[in-house]
Amino acid sequence: MATPRRRDRIPPRQSLLLGAPRQAGRPPNWPAAGPDQAPGPHRTADPGAHRTADPRAHRTADPRAHRTADPRAHRNPRGPGVPAGRADPRGRLPAGRLVRPGARAAAALAGLVLAAAGAFIVFRAVAGSARTLTGGATMVPSSVGTAPPRTTANTAAALKPSAPVRIIIPSLRVDAPVMRLGRAADGSIQVPPLANHNLAGWYDHSVTPGQDGTSVILGHVDSFTGISVFYSIKNLTRGELVEVVRADGKTATFSVDGVQVVAKATFPAAQIYGNTRYPELRLITCGGPFDTATRQYLDNIVVYTHLVG
Repeated sequence: MATPRRRDRIPPRQSLLLGAPRQAGRPPNWPAAGPDQAPGPHRTADPGAHRTADPRAHRTADPRAHRTADPRAHRNPRGPGVPAGRADPRGRLPAGRLVRPGARAAAALAGLVLAAAGAFIVFRAVAGSARTLTGGATMVPSSVGTAPPRTTANTAAALKPSAPVRIIIPSLRVDAPVMRLGRAADGSIQVPPLANHNLAGWYDHSVTPGQDGTSVILGHVDSFTGISVFYSIKNLTRGELVEVVRADGKTATFSVDGVQVVAKATFPAAQIYGNTRYPELRLITCGGPFDTATRQYLDNIVVYTHLVG
């Protein structure tokens, strides 16, 4: 009986990776298998022997079983392509650094403060260059002229002297106390405190409201903190009423004749403060352009009224 042919041995120093190329998966120097020969030592008689009858047998019943409940749980918190611990090219904090809850709010507040400061600087630069600014008090209705309005002598009977204590303008919803004003050290008429927005003042060198002659009540238009008592008197129209409560308990009622705008530089004091032959009341406030250098309005608004009750 013939001795079976032994396989050729591979020289000790010969590598399968560097030796002759394999033939159909066989080591070098193996004879090719003929059609009648048994399969090689690494072949299975039936190539499908190791196949599973059902290729889906090893599949998980629910393909989502191994998924994490939150798909973001294993993500790099700093996004793909950014190794943990290195600087983030998009400027975000490195992974692992926590931001305090109030840090973002503080940063946002600081940004708002800087923006407000910048806006104020721009405003001051523009206002300083033009020396004037715009606002509600600077706008005078077109119906307000520079000439005094026509008045009437058909008035109610004059009242006895009594100081005013309150002024009411129903159409403007004005209801304010009235203080006494005299002359300042420089000879000008005093004005009510600027900080008190709802306070008017009666010039005590004029007659009391309701007497024959011209009574004068002054009030501020506004300040940097808000509008004041006479802010809207420029909008009064002919026939609207002004009521003055007096110390004697009586109320003097006046009817509006019209509104005039005059420049402070050429203020017609004799015309406005001068006494008439019948009871009149003049309301005076500021308005028109605002000079940022002197911090004053350049015009005055004057309302002319006469006694009707």
